[in-house]
Amino acid sequence: MSHDSHLADGPAGTFDEGHLQRAAKDHLWMHFTRHGAYDTADVPIMVRGEGVHLFDSKGKRYLDGLAGLFVSQLGHGREDLAEAAAAQARQLAFMPLWSYAHPSAIELAEKVASYAPGDLNRVFFTSGGGEAVESAWKLAKNYFKLTGRPMKHKVISRTIAYHGTTAGALSITGLPLLKQQFEPLVPSTFRVPNTNIYRAPAGTAGPDGDDDEAFGRWAADQIGVAIENEGPDTVAAVFLEPVQNAGGCFPPPPGYFQRVREICDEHDVLLVSDEVICAFGRLGHMFGAERFGYQPDIITCAKGITSGYAPLGAMIASDRLMAPFLEDKAMFAHGYTFGGHPVSTAVGLKNLQIFEEEGVLEHVRTHAPHFRSTLERLKDLPIVGDVRGDGFFYGIELVKDQTTRESFTAEECERLLFGFVSKQLYAEGLYCRADDRGDPVIQLAPPLVCDQTHFDEMEQILRTVLDKAGSMM
Repeated sequence: MSHDSHLADGPAGTFDEGHLQRAAKDHLWMHFTRHGAYDTADVPIMVRGEGVHLFDSKGKRYLDGLAGLFVSQLGHGREDLAEAAAAQARQLAFMPLWSYAHPSAIELAEKVASYAPGDLNRVFFTSGGGEAVESAWKLAKNYFKLTGRPMKHKVISRTIAYHGTTAGALSITGLPLLKQQFEPLVPSTFRVPNTNIYRAPAGTAGPDGDDDEAFGRWAADQIGVAIENEGPDTVAAVFLEPVQNAGGCFPPPPGYFQRVREICDEHDVLLVSDEVICAFGRLGHMFGAERFGYQPDIITCAKGITSGYAPLGAMIASDRLMAPFLEDKAMFAHGYTFGGHPVSTAVGLKNLQIFEEEGVLEHVRTHAPHFRSTLERLKDLPIVGDVRGDGFFYGIELVKDQTTRESFTAEECERLLFGFVSKQLYAEGLYCRADDRGDPVIQLAPPLVCDQTHFDEMEQILRTVLDKAGSMM
């Protein structure tokens, strides 16, 4: 065991690259990582962030095209957010929310509730997004037991959708290859089609295959079919993202969520809007439900609530769902040690204050059409099949043939997406995401403070790399 410093002799902030590489390979277990890839290659090590850029341990600069992981809404290196964390830590570094409260949690709950649609007035803090999803399912089951419908416990979600890695959230996730090594998981979850109109089944999007509204009606109605197949008296909730992440940013067709809301009301099923990615400005609104005009019963959120300067998530529930727990001696027997951490909630408060003072939501709404049009220039490349998304949240699907929409085989995808595209984008100075959890896509979700100069830089790097990738087919 070594206790050597990671800093080399010399100027402050000079990193001993050799030591860091050895220590990373010997001791650090990274998340969702193929560690074998680093047997002969260096581990990428980011040491600093400034604005919309990241800097690695070798001094190279990268444009952060993914906001960390859909997190860094306000960019990197903000002294005001760092100071908010430090000030709270000096005053009260830790206090759990177990029968006690502290000011920053109270004030942030009030602030978040003020943004949330309808009567979503109750904020249950967690450490992150997966915990928020887990909390929502537990609340749904608990609520129906307390209100005399104990058999309502099942959950409907969409194919290819990702909802987290805890046992319950992973059960709700619609990605079989991500789940199978951890099975058996929590039972009673069922999948319905997602809203990928680019891959719409024949006949579901009108005779010409381009009727978004018809496709949305069909996709929403499949939720009703699933509820009826399982029995409405056994289904507790439907979990949906405003824009589905996995698979490459599937926005909802017109009328989709309105029809889903009707179906949920008809069968007394809770509609959970999983906004771990989509909340706090990613779509130009505080919440994606507001962007698409629907009223959920629960919102789950995390990531952008603090712009990544401290870990925090939340489940936001309606007054109706809170009501049974206000009865004498009633308790929601669930919680997390670090849920609503004082430092995290203080950072969340400052983050949302900055949103208001700097007009972040307005900035996204103003620049989102330009982001889309800039990315759509890439459609002149034969390898680009579809560009889809909303706000500052986009996916670019790669295809073998634009006309037929033929996709790549698993072997081709491995060689092209991970063997070349992902590595080359990074080498060219763009941090983004190559993803094959559905069809092969490149995902982009930059900090919300980006502007046209950054969109152009992204497009140029993507063009350079995808043009080369296309010639390899």
